[in-house]
Amino acid sequence: MAVTAPRTATPAAAAVTAALALLVAVLASVDVTQGTAAAGAPELWKALTGDADPGDASVVIASRLPRMAAGLLVGAVLGMAGLALQAVSRNVLASPDTLAVNAGSYLALGLAAVTGVSLPLLASSGIAFLGGLAAAAVVLSLSGLGAGTVRLVLAGSALTLGLTAVTQALLLLFPEQTEGLYAWNQGSIAQNGFDGVVQMLPIAAVGLTGLLLTARRVDALSLGDDAARGLGVDVRATRVTVVVLASMLSAAAVTLAGPIGFVGLCAPALVRPLARRVRAFTRLRAAVPLAGLTGAALVLGSDVALRAVVPDDLSVAVPTGVVTSLVGAVFLVVTATRLRDTAESAAPDRLRPRGRRVFVTVLAVLAVLLVGVVVAAVLLGDTKLLLGDVANWAQGRAGRAVSFVLDTRVPRVGTALLAGGSLALAGTLVQAVTRNPLAEPAVLGVSNGAALGAVLLVTSVPLAGSWSVAGAAFAGAAAASVVVFGLAAKGGFRQNRLVLVGMGVATAATSLISLIIVLTDPYNATKALTWLSGSTYGRTFPDLVPPAVVLALGVAVAAARRTELDLVSLDEDTPRLLGIGLSRERLALLVLSVLLSATAVAAAGTIGFVGLVAPHAARALVGRRHARVVPVAVLLGAVLVCAADLLGRTVIAPAQLGAGLMTALIGTPYFLWLLVRSRAGRG
Repeated sequence: MAVTAPRTATPAAAAVTAALALLVAVLASVDVTQGTAAAGAPELWKALTGDADPGDASVVIASRLPRMAAGLLVGAVLGMAGLALQAVSRNVLASPDTLAVNAGSYLALGLAAVTGVSLPLLASSGIAFLGGLAAAAVVLSLSGLGAGTVRLVLAGSALTLGLTAVTQALLLLFPEQTEGLYAWNQGSIAQNGFDGVVQMLPIAAVGLTGLLLTARRVDALSLGDDAARGLGVDVRATRVTVVVLASMLSAAAVTLAGPIGFVGLCAPALVRPLARRVRAFTRLRAAVPLAGLTGAALVLGSDVALRAVVPDDLSVAVPTGVVTSLVGAVFLVVTATRLRDTAESAAPDRLRPRGRRVFVTVLAVLAVLLVGVVVAAVLLGDTKLLLGDVANWAQGRAGRAVSFVLDTRVPRVGTALLAGGSLALAGTLVQAVTRNPLAEPAVLGVSNGAALGAVLLVTSVPLAGSWSVAGAAFAGAAAASVVVFGLAAKGGFRQNRLVLVGMGVATAATSLISLIIVLTDPYNATKALTWLSGSTYGRTFPDLVPPAVVLALGVAVAAARRTELDLVSLDEDTPRLLGIGLSRERLALLVLSVLLSATAVAAAGTIGFVGLVAPHAARALVGRRHARVVPVAVLLGAVLVCAADLLGRTVIAPAQLGAGLMTALIGTPYFLWLLVRSRAGRG
């Protein structure tokens, strides 16, 4: 039986579309009157009629109208791309952001920029399209179409972290060739003339036409794959076609304005309630234009709100994408609180009990490995040293050159060891308390909150000491953890809610960090970027005191509460039956994990995935008992970060890469492998 909307749906759909188009027109009219120059509505009218002064006409024609047109185009194509991706994947969280399309485009353009070849806009769009399409293909293949919201967000976020780490490495290694790429990555619709809009318009038209032509087949997919095949629809070809078209639309937006975050996620979400009231919008052919108008309203509304709140001289520097990312972060958090938990993201631990001999052997091997890594880290670098030089330095008999090298190198090694151990212990505690094997400080936004607090202090008080930075990082981590754990606690730290709230908070913190970096002076911006990459550069012996004290405290508490950790990680009922105050125990352990994460971030910047990889590897090696997991995880984390720091400063010496970038390159494949394993375990 054919599915048709009642006649009343068509007038209602037309009315809703007309109302939204009117809203977009109003926002566009307001947008072109805002700016640093005194060119309001009268000057705009005169410029359009040819009666304006040359200066006013130049401002309106060359800057404001192109900016407004770019906002319309970018918002429309992202809204349509997001709706198409959600329809074809049957996943309400699919978008160019969560599928790592923007990150893939960013890396592709970064690689192109490194070559030093100046490419025309259309060629850049093609490169961005290929990069975004490749990233989307990886995420969709790992997460599975319609397999679950959290799995898709996790796969996309992990791949985004890895791809962004590579791009940040390019920014640090090739600053001249990639100049301006970081600011571009925040997303800005500012334009200099209509050339970019005119060149991207045909691409947008082709993408829209393609979506409208495939609309009937996509609608059939909503009935299920088997039903769609029964109707003669080639399911695989339809999905591939729609993903290609959506990537094309996203590439046009990215090329024109950089990644404007979360418009492709929020616009379809605003269309869905309308579709429940107006049946015409349940069909893709009617919903695509509506999503385009909604996306345009979001981008222009964000731009108008930004320039209405922020002074004109500052609003020019603030990218529109920062505002839309903040809106998207709030949306992600709200979605998480309403989402029914299906626990589809976690992989069940199938671990064999390990004997004491295995534990002692693993501990001994790790101790030897740690000593070897530390020795290599102390001896190797831009200046190679011998063990005799280190011995002389320790006795105060080394020459000036050797003393200078070791006075700067040894604190770096110590910082890497302490940061790695702290993050590994924090991840172990968080995974035990939440019973979520994919939880860790970076994934849950705690590390990002700590980074926000530290960056705020580093850029505003450049001479701040290590204790001050640690305090600011703890304040940021505490604020983020209150939001994440507070919202996730309702319902017992369910996996979907915890991870999605954490992703939302991490996105918001990252957006605010980007805003601070864009607005601060270039010197502080470079310092903040270097610090954010997970750098141990410039650390001194006094800087080692805060992380050493906190790590010692953390290990002591974890050792004393090892039995409670085992019980809390089992289930809700067992601890209560044994008289353990579950809420109090959780709170204490979570506070400790936040303190560990904050001091690690303050000491070495943002270093991701250590809190995920080390506890997982430790449980695989020695079993689930925390009396054994804690020391093994701490040693693994220390070895991992120290080795990453060593590789970062020796492989491409004299240039250097931060330890955070190196651990992201290591951790991303491991995280994605965990998702694949958990999917196979259920399949």
